[in-house]
Amino acid sequence: MCLSTNASAIPVVPDSEGTEINPFSVDALAIFIFRVLHRANHPGNLDKSSPNAGCVLLMFYHLYEGKNRQEFESELIERFGSLVRMPLLKPERSPLPDSVRSIIEDGINLYKLHKKSKIGVYKRDICKRESEMGEAIEGYSTWKCRLYLNSIQVPFEFAVKEVLEQLRAIARAEYAAPTSEKRKLGSIVFGAVSLPVPEILGLLNDLAQKDPKVGDFLKDKSLKSCIQKAHLTLAHKRSHDVTAVAKYASFLDQRVPVELAALLFSEKLAALEAEPGSVEGEKVNSENQWPHVTVWTGEGVAVREANTLPQLLSQGKATRIDINPPVTITGNLEFF
Repeated sequence: MCLSTNASAIPVVPDSEGTEINPFSVDALAIFIFRVLHRANHPGNLDKSSPNAGCVLLMFYHLYEGKNRQEFESELIERFGSLVRMPLLKPERSPLPDSVRSIIEDGINLYKLHKKSKIGVYKRDICKRESEMGEAIEGYSTWKCRLYLNSIQVPFEFAVKEVLEQLRAIARAEYAAPTSEKRKLGSIVFGAVSLPVPEILGLLNDLAQKDPKVGDFLKDKSLKSCIQKAHLTLAHKRSHDVTAVAKYASFLDQRVPVELAALLFSEKLAALEAEPGSVEGEKVNSENQWPHVTVWTGEGVAVREANTLPQLLSQGKATRIDINPPVTITGNLEFF
């Protein structure tokens, strides 16, 4: 939109300390639910008359799951060059009532289980918990809860004033983005073996010359522009949790051999099947069900969709070309 309108985009986000894996705290989520349950005639029908407002808010809350506040803000600043923090909660406030916190945390846990379940077995529980969430927030002695949740929010006028001041500073080119520091383990998103792009391109070129199917698939694709970085993901905080990523710390900056055994490709995706080797006799294993190196995605297709290639292959919607004998390329184990 910015390119087509010559406008400048400035992200404005509610300020929150967040959690280790979410840029927003449970306190902030309670305020969001409270506000929705007290508004009417919302254009998107997300208001007090909505039958599933709590579940929708849980879905919104998990849009950025896997990112802490620092990662969330850093990515926005990297994309847009600036960031406006809209005040939300008073720094000095009493804790969220246990009855409200526990019911919201239960809802979050059920939502995660529902999201992982392919058949939605937790949907009924979420609906029940959603009703209880609304009742907890509305029914915390109703007036007492309303007084509490209103008391921990900054006044609306103050929030508007702060946002306007930050916008003016950006317009006057007085905004200074925070300096980036080397990431500590708590802010790492995933661990991977970075592989040299020229060697990946050389392998694909050899395959194209040896196998007509590969040649036909790659002939109209600009792989140099697609593969600017190549890596084999070992574990991702969003998919596997922080502990799974942290266990690779002992291998950090070590050289890891990666065996590439096959090329799988479909109409929109292409990836090399990969298996990490050993470092000083200790095997490096990937947490991914199908370890791979993504080499191409069609327009509008997310890189993570390459995980579906084995499933597409079983459905006859992808092609597998074995690399015989397998090729080994060595890269560095890094945190990102």
